[in-house]
Amino acid sequence: MSSPPPDLMQEYVEAAKERRQEERLKNVNLDDWLPITSSRNAKWYYSAFHNVTAMVGAGVLGLPFAMSQLGWGLGTTVIVGSFVITLYTLWQLVEMHEIVPGKRFDRYHELGQHAFGEKLGLWIIVPQQLIVEVGTDVVYMVTGGQSLKKVYDLLCTSASHCMDIRLTFWIMIFASVHLPLSQFPNFNSISVISAAAAAMSLTYSMIAFFASAFKGASSHSSNAASAVDYALKTTTTAGKAFGVLNALGAVAFAYAGHNVVLEIQATIPSTPDQPSKKPMWKGVVVAYALVALCYFAVAFTGYYAFGNAVAPNVLISLEKPKWLVAAANLMVAVHVVGSYQVFAMPVFDMMETVLVKKLEFTPGLRLRLIARSAYVLATMFVGMTFPFFDGLLGFFGGFGFAPTTYFIPCIMWLILRKPKKYGLTWFINVFCIIIGVLLMLASPIGGLRQIIHDVKSFKFYSQASN
Repeated sequence: MSSPPPDLMQEYVEAAKERRQEERLKNVNLDDWLPITSSRNAKWYYSAFHNVTAMVGAGVLGLPFAMSQLGWGLGTTVIVGSFVITLYTLWQLVEMHEIVPGKRFDRYHELGQHAFGEKLGLWIIVPQQLIVEVGTDVVYMVTGGQSLKKVYDLLCTSASHCMDIRLTFWIMIFASVHLPLSQFPNFNSISVISAAAAAMSLTYSMIAFFASAFKGASSHSSNAASAVDYALKTTTTAGKAFGVLNALGAVAFAYAGHNVVLEIQATIPSTPDQPSKKPMWKGVVVAYALVALCYFAVAFTGYYAFGNAVAPNVLISLEKPKWLVAAANLMVAVHVVGSYQVFAMPVFDMMETVLVKKLEFTPGLRLRLIARSAYVLATMFVGMTFPFFDGLLGFFGGFGFAPTTYFIPCIMWLILRKPKKYGLTWFINVFCIIIGVLLMLASPIGGLRQIIHDVKSFKFYSQASN
């Protein structure tokens, strides 16, 4: 029998190679490619600055405004109480990461599936987590655009040379930065970005603190004592109630790190002798110490300086010295670049898992480029459409952050750890659950009302006042 022609044989070999390559790609271990689990060599301090980047973001700038809606007594109680509760629930998540010997729950929804069941766990966790992470990225689009606009408005004062550039275009400029950054493959690959973002957050928080303290000292001098008013700005009962609800959501938004904590912990190596919870908790403690420094300082001095006249973003209220306020706003823009990526990474992980496992796309650069770019553009579009910082904080803070931060960890703890009924631990968890549920039900109402109020005076894709 004669052998096949050389050209035909070559084509057969090439086709066989292509088939083997396709099979190899289809059967590749997704954990070695997906962004959450593809790198597990992080140090404890990686978790520290990832958590600082995730938490000390847009939320800290809205705390003085939340104080203005609550007043000194209730505002202090809510901010400090939220700090204590969220530190406790964050500890619970870190402890439950390896609650089953030899197994790691690398994603929030995986722990939820273990606690609630395969299907119910997905339905409980994934929608909430997506609301939080996508909602946060939308808010950060708005924050980044507002901060860049504020820098421009402060530094470019010549009427003949400076154009009045719409907020819409600043959001587009901010989004353009994320198109290349979104292609970084995993958490560890954005460690430098996250570290820079954490440094920026600490710096601009201290600028807001010192500038507000200086402003407050000036306002409370003998000649200007009457300039600051701490009475609730809204005089109607309904207005006060909605203001309180919106403020509760803004405080909830400020404590946002829980939604990515398991994904951050997944990047830390773990052995039976050296479980990941030890370095992770070390990083969390450092992060929360910095959170306390930033949150309490900015919240109290910002409200002290401006009273009920404080803007939803305290840096907007600060006008002098111009160069310092401009620098702080630029730092905010740099910081939310990192924060956006930290919150986007779990979304990328979910998207790519579904695209490869369910829709049978081939994992690779092309898939990552298209999927992640589409996500960036989608959050940009929503941010351009609804650039309402204070309302977005309240709405997303209550609707998404309250469940995943305040009470879902406690419910899972009761299911998995089974503390003694009516014991101290049981009562603490039940208390946190009640607070979280009330927060989830109440605060989105205030945020939604604020958004509706802002929409009435806003022209879509036109000039924004903020």
